[in-house]
Amino acid sequence: MGLMTPQQYKESLNDGRVIYYKGERVENVTTHPDLAQCANLMALDYGMAEDPQYRDIAVMTDPDTGEEISRYYHKPTNSEDLLKAYELIVKATELGDGYIPLAHDIGADALNAISITTHNMGEAGKEYHQRIEDYRRHLKATDIATCAGVTDVKGNRMLRPSDPKQSHPDFYVRKVKETKEGIIVRGAKVHITGAAYCNDIFVIPCRQMTENDADYAVAFSIPANTPGIRQICRPFTAHISPLEFPNTRPVRVHTDSLIIFDDVLVPWDRVFLNGEWQHAATMVYNFALMHRRTGCAYRVPMSEQFLGLGAAIAEYNGIANAPHVKEKLTELVLYLETLRSLSKAACYDFVMHGEIAVPNPVSTNIAKYHFATKYHDVVRIIQDLAGGLLVTAPTYKDFKHPDLHDDIKKYLGGNSAVSTEKRLRMFDLIRRLTSDDLETIALHGEGSPFGQRMTVLMEARHIIKKCKKIAEELAEV
Repeated sequence: MGLMTPQQYKESLNDGRVIYYKGERVENVTTHPDLAQCANLMALDYGMAEDPQYRDIAVMTDPDTGEEISRYYHKPTNSEDLLKAYELIVKATELGDGYIPLAHDIGADALNAISITTHNMGEAGKEYHQRIEDYRRHLKATDIATCAGVTDVKGNRMLRPSDPKQSHPDFYVRKVKETKEGIIVRGAKVHITGAAYCNDIFVIPCRQMTENDADYAVAFSIPANTPGIRQICRPFTAHISPLEFPNTRPVRVHTDSLIIFDDVLVPWDRVFLNGEWQHAATMVYNFALMHRRTGCAYRVPMSEQFLGLGAAIAEYNGIANAPHVKEKLTELVLYLETLRSLSKAACYDFVMHGEIAVPNPVSTNIAKYHFATKYHDVVRIIQDLAGGLLVTAPTYKDFKHPDLHDDIKKYLGGNSAVSTEKRLRMFDLIRRLTSDDLETIALHGEGSPFGQRMTVLMEARHIIKKCKKIAEELAEV
């Protein structure tokens, strides 16, 4: 089949999958008034492969077959591979107006995490490794969209998956039976972005397991329309309100799914972990590392937007040259360029995990921690620069009312070189980009900040040891 076109991708989604949105069953996600926007956003990935301007980063020649494939499904082996993937994610997010299309990247993170884990399992992982690399070849050949189901619903978080004190045993996805055809799984995954309009879903554990949790140590891939899979999608609020100034740019947005696995049969050739509880934590660690690299890359365009918002509204309010405003803009520059520099440095200073080059774990986790923990400070700066009119200004409908237009234009002007309409439009954009669900996503996406701190400390042990030795030599102890 080879590379899919945007139209082929959309047609592939009309496959009988079970999707619920706002309490109703969705017959076709590509024709649903809300979810179609999400599918259109994801289709940007496929459009990049056809566009000469982006083709060189979106498409590459498979070194094994000589065929053209999506760069996402290539196994990275050096810094050039990692930098190209970083560049691709950044550019795709720019085209998505700050939203990453997601057709391949998070699925590719799971693909590589499983491959690294099974490779390092030695003889115990030999068959699993063969399966995941066979599946990689399938993805290269078909170019289907994939996502990753990682986070379990967990139930009582103080209890282990198998603890009998849990109110039921299905808070984590688990194997309930084996058959000649494969394994039967039951449970639920939550927070799964893009699953409603992906072709295949990767499932991996989300935590460390014990021997008693062996049935929960499962990893697999499964088509989204497999019998027994149901998705409940969280509604989004990214529409342009009639009270806001009209905008001809398409609304870019994603939705997240609660995925229910109700005794789903997973064929053996799609099973990549089946009870090997000792390797569950390693798999989720490898995914977190790859996914945080992806998260840092797609948040570079978002951070550019934030800097642009701050600079624009400072100018429109006529305060751009005030010393304290320059200090605030400096903070926005530091936020953006620290993230960009750490993300690229992690690609140059890569390490090998099995057969795969991965971005430097310390730099990657520091980059993600930097973005997440300073996000609200950045939002505060932008809202401070905007001032109270951000929430009290009259609406677009007021602005267009013939009895009110001239008064609003006269009294809500700021910098005389900027029209009142431009100023009000910028307020609309700031409200959309600095409020609502984005704040929670920025904090918890790709794992909580404490998770990054734990990983940094663990991965920096050799750095700490080296620096301790320096200090001891200087002290002659």
